[in-house]
This record gives sequence, C-alpha cells and structure tokens, in this order.
Amino acid sequence: MTGYEITEIGGLDQWRDHFGGFAPARSRDGRRVVDHELAMQFIGLTANALEPGEQAGYWHTHSEVEELYVFLEGRGQMGLDDDLVDVGPGSVVRVGQGVWRTWRAHPESPGELRWLCIRAGGEELPHLPSDSSRAERPMPWPTPEA
Repeated sequence: MTGYEITEIGGLDQWRDHFGGFAPARSRDGRRVVDHELAMQFIGLTANALEPGEQAGYWHTHSEVEELYVFLEGRGQMGLDDDLVDVGPGSVVRVGQGVWRTWRAHPESPGELRWLCIRAGGEELPHLPSDSSRAERPMPWPTPEA
C-alpha cells in the first residue's frame, strides 16, 4: 500500500453531473464528497456546482470544523451570520467555527457556480510548517536539452 491515492473528479463542466452528499437524504445534484472516496484523515473536500438561481436551501455551522470555500466559476452569494457577500472566480472565503453559512448561485450568473469546499479540524496549523523535510533527489520527468 502506498501513502497516496488518486481520484478523478472531472473537469469543471462535469461537476453538475455528480450526485452526492454526506447522507443519502441530503444528497443532491452537483455535489461530490471526495473525502468519502479517499482515505483522508485531517481534511475533507467537496466539489460543488449550482445552476443559476439554485441555493443550498439550509444554513449550517460547525463547532470544530473550519471550512475554506474556493470559487472557480460563476457568480454567487454567501450568507455569513448577518452578512451577505458576493463571490465569484478567485473568491476564497474562510469560515470559522460557530459562523452560520449558506450560499446560492446568483440568478443572473453567466453559468453554474462552481467551487471547492475544503474542511479541516484538529490542531492549529503552524505559520511555517515545521514537519517538512527537503531532499536533493533527481526530478521524475525528463530534463530539457540545453
């Protein structure tokens, strides 16, 4: 057994074809829970796509998990406690514990709102990773001719 795994979630234009969720009753089109497919220990990942005008339909909060939303395409909005923020390609939203959140694809979005949601919990990460090591190893790909 190796220390890594690989899965393919398809191109952004294929994300709407995913059907999934954390429980069968809450599964929906446009969601793929990638951490259910890989042996992830400390992080979680979902790939998401909503049609223009579609919304989550619920609010939620976490007591231990922190989430990072990375928006890749489309236009949308997030409700964060009492605030409403616009999101689109390049928006990265960190949502800490205890913050209520919901989201929607804006009705006038030029296409699907697509984003990754990365979840993590446990110990606080150091500013500078202290558990890494570097090595002088040859690169695994061919070296260009000079």
